[in-house]
This record gives sequence, structure tokens and C-alpha cells, in this order.
Amino acid sequence: MDVNYVKGDVAPGFESVKALFTQQMCTLAEQNAQLCVYHRGKKVVDLWASATGNEDFSGDSLVNIFSSGKSLEAIAVGVLVSRGLITYDARITQYWPDFGAQGKEGVTVADLMRHEAGLANFDTPLDAEDLFTENIKENAVGRVIEQQGLSYDSGGKREYHAITRGWIINELFRRVDPEGRTIGEFLRQEISGPLGADVMVGVNEQERLRMFPVQPLGLGFQLWQSLLPRFLGRRVLHNVFQLLARIGKMIPSLIKGARRSRPPPAFREMTGLDYFNALDFGRGETSSANATCSARGLARLGAMMSAGGKLEGREFLSESAWRALHAKPVEASMGAVMPTRFTQGGVDCFQPCDPESPRLERAFNQGREGFYGWMGFGGSIFQWHPEHDISFAFVPTSLHYLDFLNERGKCYQAEVLRCVSRLKAGVV
Repeated sequence: MDVNYVKGDVAPGFESVKALFTQQMCTLAEQNAQLCVYHRGKKVVDLWASATGNEDFSGDSLVNIFSSGKSLEAIAVGVLVSRGLITYDARITQYWPDFGAQGKEGVTVADLMRHEAGLANFDTPLDAEDLFTENIKENAVGRVIEQQGLSYDSGGKREYHAITRGWIINELFRRVDPEGRTIGEFLRQEISGPLGADVMVGVNEQERLRMFPVQPLGLGFQLWQSLLPRFLGRRVLHNVFQLLARIGKMIPSLIKGARRSRPPPAFREMTGLDYFNALDFGRGETSSANATCSARGLARLGAMMSAGGKLEGREFLSESAWRALHAKPVEASMGAVMPTRFTQGGVDCFQPCDPESPRLERAFNQGREGFYGWMGFGGSIFQWHPEHDISFAFVPTSLHYLDFLNERGKCYQAEVLRCVSRLKAGVV
């Protein structure tokens, strides 16, 4: 890729971030990507590039960020907490009595936010149309959730609610919101709209014109590339030994999972990853897997979160609600091997590791210490760092799904932290 395809600017002191972004876009298997960072309420990194030279791709282009949207759910619920409409320790049945059917009456809001609700999978798939806003309001999804029973993985209570968490939160949310709005509607009217941020769940026809499809790298390509040394042009982040070190820890739980009966797919029409580019999927509200955003929009929203719930004189979360969202992180393995520290508000808390910590824990945390938030399948990252007042967003269209811990984006987080440290020390 020609380095001239990298567009955008960085503030003084963040030049090394642009250099790294340029290098990664030139050497890794990237197609289109955006990187945006705020520090102390100011945009300090605003970069985008198309490795194919597509001039239509810009800093305002929209991309599916997959599970990075889970942090949008957390922020939306946090606003309800701020308005005194919901509490994390309350049982969900306090707001949605019919949820308690099939033995679910003891599940709390915090359980759901921490992926501990026992509803990681449903026993029936949904149709894409069920997730259209108008059908959600007809309880098309709510009826399905009410009939689900609890199912906890034998490895522990925490099990990744990859898609279902967003569906359940949306049903809870619209029952609590005085106007009965869905998360998609609420984000537009109360958060992303006032912030002027391109952050949405469920796109309309005009917005779809700015969308770029996500494209997974082939499994064979990723494995073959991992065999190459970097000096021979390896186009994925990890070599084969690093990849095996990460996959190896997961193999026992994968085998264990394969022995259990497989749940049906989340969507009735889903036959492969290209489903996530389908028109009907993008129109619906699956906030845990189809938030459509630009890195600029996410970083602006994250700037509000890193500053304690306020931005440019406007308060979105009260101080007490902001603290509650980030409070009570509970350490537990997710999927038997993934070390997580989800707060009661539903965001992960990334912590420093000592050199003796397990390899997977170090890979997950080192380079993003102090950040809160989450990340998305294949590469996207949306996180904020309250201590240093940093908001970070990386949005690629190429899905490196064997990069399980989104470490190619973490490289940028680590460099941003180094830049901020140098600025604090007066070294530019």
C-alpha cells in the first residue's frame, strides 16, 4: 500500500501513532481502517486509510463494530441509572415481571451486564425481521426471552453472551425508559445525536450508503501467514508459535463445548459471516453484534466517558451513575480461559499484570492497562481510560478472527499510552 493512502492528522506528541498506523496498514492484511483518539476532551489522533486506494472510504465511513457495541449498551443503561430509573443490584423482574418465567426470577441487572445471566444461547433462532425496531416493540423478541430457561456452563457462571446480551438488555431498556424507546432510538436521541457522533444501532437507507462491508480473512490464509517470519512479509500479527500459545489454552474448553449439544444459530437465515453485511441484519437492533459506527463517533462518545460522564459542558451521566457503571469489577474466567473483570455496569476493566501472570492474561491486558470497555470480533476496539482521560477507537473492515484478543489494535493503545506518558513527563 502507498503510504499516501493514510489520511488524517495527529496532534503534536502523537506522531508515533501515525507512524505505527502507517506501518501496520502497509504490512498487515488490512483493507480499510480508522483510528481516532481523544485526550483531555481534544481529538489528538484522527486517521484512516484504504489499502486498496478506495477514495470513498473516509473518516466518516461507517462499519459494523460487532461486540464493541456492548459498551454502548452499558452506557445506555448507565444513563437510566443516572436518571434514577434502574439499579444494578435489582432483579430484572422488578422492571419486567414476565422475564422471571422458567426459573429466571433471581437474575439481576448486574448478572446480565457481567455475562452471568445464564442466557448465552437461546433454544430457538430469531428472524432478522424480529429485530426491526417496530417488531421489537411488538414483543417479538421479548416473548422468546421469556420462554428461555437458565443454562450455566459447567466451567463457571460467566459465559459470553455474545449476541443475546444485547437482545435482553434492549427488552429491559424499553420497559424502563419512560418513553418506551429501544436502545437504538435512545442512542440517537439522547447520546450520539447531541454529541454529533456517528454511533448507531440499526441503520437507515441513507446511513447504509456510508457503510463499508466487513470481510474476514480466510482461515487458511491466516494460518499460512503465521508460518512466515516478519522479514518475509507476514501479514498477520502473530507467528505460529504465538498463535498456538493462545489457541492451545482454549482447546480443552473447545473440546468440552463440542461434546455438549450445540444450540441453534442465533439467526434463522445465517449461513456464514457474510450475513453480518446483509441489509436486514444492519437494519435491525442487535446491539451486541451490529452497532454501526465510525472511529470518530466512538472516540467522541468515549471522550465523554473518560471525562466522568460529561463533555463540553453537558452532563450525560451523573457522577454517582458514572462511578456505579465502573464499580464492583468481578474477576472470573469467561469460557474457562479468558480472564475478565466485568464491572456491574457491563464493561471490562483492564489491569496491570505481573511477569508471572499467565500468558493469556498478559496478552489480554498488557498495553491497555487502565482502559475500560470492550472489543469486537475481528479487530474493533472501543475503550476509555479515566485516569489519563483517553478515549480510543479502532475500526477496521478486515476481520482477523484468529487475533482473539484484538492485539493488532492493542498495539495502538500501547503507543497512545506511551505518548501520553511522554507528554506528562514533558518529553515530546
